[in-house]
Amino acid sequence: MSSVIKAIQSGRIWDFDGGIHPPEMKSQSNNTPIRRIDLAPYYVVPLQQHAGQAGDLIVKTGEKVLKGQPLTQYHGGGRILPVHAPTSGTIVAIEPRTIAHPSGLSDLCVVIEPDGNDTWVEREQIEDYHLLSPEQLIAKIRAAGIAGLGGAGFPTAAKLTGGANLIKLLIINAAECEPYITADDRLMQDRADEIIEGIRILRHILRPEQVVIGIEDNKSLAIESLRKSLDGSEDIQLRIIPTKYPSGGAKQLIKILTGMEVPKGKHSSAIGVLMQNVGTAFAIKRAIIEGEPLIERVVTLTGDAIHDKGNIWARLGTPVQHLLSHAGYRPTAGNGQIIIGGPLMGFSLPHLDVPVVKITNCILAPGAAEFGEEHAEQACIRCSSCADACPVNLLPQQLYWFSRGKEHDKARQYNIMDCIECGACAYVCPSNIPLVQYYRQEKAELWEIRREERKSEIAKQRFEAKQQRLQREKEEREQRAQQAAQARRASQTSSEGVDPVQAALARIKARQAQSAAPESTVPSADAQPIQQLRPLTPNAESAPVVADDSMAAAREARKQLAREQRARKAAQQNVESSTAPASGIADSSENTDPRQAAVAAAIARAKARKAAQEQGADTTAAASHNEPATVTPNAENTAPPSDVTAEAVDPHKAAVAAAIARAKARKASQEQGADTTAAVNHSEPATEAPNAENTAAPNNATTEAVDPRKAAVAAAIARAKARKAAQEQGADTTAAVNHSEPATEEPNAESVATPSDATTESVDPRKAAVAAAIARAKARKAAQEQGSDTTAAVNHSEPATVALNAENTAAPSDATAEEVDPRKAAVAAAIARAKARKAAQEQGADTTAAINHSEPATVALNAENTATPSDATTEAVDPRKAAVAAAIARAKARKAAQEQAKTQASEE
Repeated sequence: MSSVIKAIQSGRIWDFDGGIHPPEMKSQSNNTPIRRIDLAPYYVVPLQQHAGQAGDLIVKTGEKVLKGQPLTQYHGGGRILPVHAPTSGTIVAIEPRTIAHPSGLSDLCVVIEPDGNDTWVEREQIEDYHLLSPEQLIAKIRAAGIAGLGGAGFPTAAKLTGGANLIKLLIINAAECEPYITADDRLMQDRADEIIEGIRILRHILRPEQVVIGIEDNKSLAIESLRKSLDGSEDIQLRIIPTKYPSGGAKQLIKILTGMEVPKGKHSSAIGVLMQNVGTAFAIKRAIIEGEPLIERVVTLTGDAIHDKGNIWARLGTPVQHLLSHAGYRPTAGNGQIIIGGPLMGFSLPHLDVPVVKITNCILAPGAAEFGEEHAEQACIRCSSCADACPVNLLPQQLYWFSRGKEHDKARQYNIMDCIECGACAYVCPSNIPLVQYYRQEKAELWEIRREERKSEIAKQRFEAKQQRLQREKEEREQRAQQAAQARRASQTSSEGVDPVQAALARIKARQAQSAAPESTVPSADAQPIQQLRPLTPNAESAPVVADDSMAAAREARKQLAREQRARKAAQQNVESSTAPASGIADSSENTDPRQAAVAAAIARAKARKAAQEQGADTTAAASHNEPATVTPNAENTAPPSDVTAEAVDPHKAAVAAAIARAKARKASQEQGADTTAAVNHSEPATEAPNAENTAAPNNATTEAVDPRKAAVAAAIARAKARKAAQEQGADTTAAVNHSEPATEEPNAESVATPSDATTESVDPRKAAVAAAIARAKARKAAQEQGSDTTAAVNHSEPATVALNAENTAAPSDATAEEVDPRKAAVAAAIARAKARKAAQEQGADTTAAINHSEPATVALNAENTATPSDATTEAVDPRKAAVAAAIARAKARKAAQEQAKTQASEE
């Protein structure tokens, strides 16, 4: 920087690329002094007149204000500036109005109706600013609402604060290069002394090494005025530069005076240079010395449509219509265009009620022929004239295509934000393309995109900060909970001597091992897991938080127990839904699972039904209608007294034996011939009503229910078979047999009456059933070989009705009945049946007819209908053994019948 300063002091200047030399058109307005005009009927003061945010509104409608009174206030930070009342009067409205902006949009404005007195607010004047510190001076500049008056509108206080202790060179921009505009030129001519005083205030604040005023050579009167005000002072140097547009641009003027370029995306303070406008220096002087805020500025009124051209002191908020009326504006036919700013960088107004703001330096009202005929926009011919004229070395042609195509990334990549909107490219374009308008629109869209991105980034940062806070709070809660759990665990360990976590794990392992044990141990374990789960958290009610490890162990134990219970219930439901419910087996003195007994009984009944369908017709007729023997196992139907212990019976084996016996009986009935079936069916129709395990026990006995549906089905089947055989039987034999007298055979099996102090001896039903089955088989074989004569004789003499009552016991409290051997009874019954069959075969048709009119027999099988007193104990009977014994007895009876038939035949 020292070499640059030496070059400046030597008078050297540089040049910038591009630029144009349009007609200046400055002589229309720079020949007359700055004049003042009357107060406007109303003033519209926008709250935002600078590059930044608006201040906080501190007035309201109907309030009276004084000239220079703040309407908004600075609330700290950012680019915020207050605005002030341009005159004294009353606030009549606070509403959106159209503002001086290329977009033509509306913004919030304060509308003031002047009272005509133009009374100032109390002002603080300073005679010697050297007594104030730079910070105090900057604060006063901010309070005065001063912004850059050269056109950018950047807050001066923010600019000075950012460049403190970094500025080596202060440049005062007096170039004013755009055609038609002479506001700074005329201000330098009329107020050169005040401008120099303002420059010295800036030098006192920044303390730069060098201060330079840059001014174009076309402002000879202004140059003369400045030199006169400087009066040979060397602290401020005046540099005259060639006239070239846009030499008044900040970067271009820095390049001309120093030869340096401002880095992309940086401010001039980055290279130690700060630039201020001459109008800004004048406003600083009035704010510090006179204590006047920025409420007015110099505005150029020019153009062929204005009669009294020149520069005026326009108060901020004055409607353009009022200024033009004062200047003798005469709109021409077909041309009512009013431009704020110069012809190259200005913009047209939508209407004339737009107010003057801090950056308004010129109002141009051109005549009909002043700008020439307006030409329509044509296609770009790629002549590169715009690129040659661009002072920033951009590619205006490419930026034009990107702006039209909304290619924002490409436009940003080609540095559209570095465009200073000087209008040089549009001025030289032979296709009359309004390039600057395209660039402004594209830059506005890019600013909006950047604003949204900034909002998204802020939102993301806030979200991440919130997530971090929530995660931190969660970790703190978990840490506190863990510490509390450890404390409780230690307390329980010290008080009980056992670690609750290890105890819970041990219980879980024990349950897993128990679930893997045989199913017989499951019932006793049903109640234990719930009882064992409760000690897991002995202080569950008093402690609000439970340790994570102990709670997890407890939950796992409960889940395991629930799974085991569901599995057992599902197995039981599947069995009950597929089969009929079995007779209950209850023994309070034994640990037998009733569910296993029910499953076994259901399986036995299913096998019995299947075997019955395969049974032949021969044996069925003889056995079912003559002597249907029903093996009904007694499965633990006992009523044990309080002082006696009953012996346990295996119900599974008993049910299997009973099923086997029934299956063999049905199969034999299917194989039996039609003749014998018809004779026996009509003589001895039997109703099979197996009553399973019907026990009536007073006091301590358990009563088991009989399934009536099964008994009814069995009886219906028997009757259907009898009717079918009757239809097939011949008329002669049927008549003889039907009129005979039926015989009744009533072997009572195990009709026992037990006293209160006596114990009934158990009988093996399986052996009895086997013996009976063998006897029946031999009897059938003998009956087939026997002639018809002997059979007829036997049928007339001893027709029998079989009524097997199994364990029908009526026991008084003090009497004891004599035991009956079921095997002997079964043998006797088999012998009688064999004799009856043999006699029926030998009997002729005449004798047979008399039999069917006799008294029919009913087979009523009552299984285990037992009534025991309170003090008696009945021993359990094994049904399988009883069935086997009965089968053996019947086989022996048949064999004896065959031998007896042979003997009788030999005797006859």
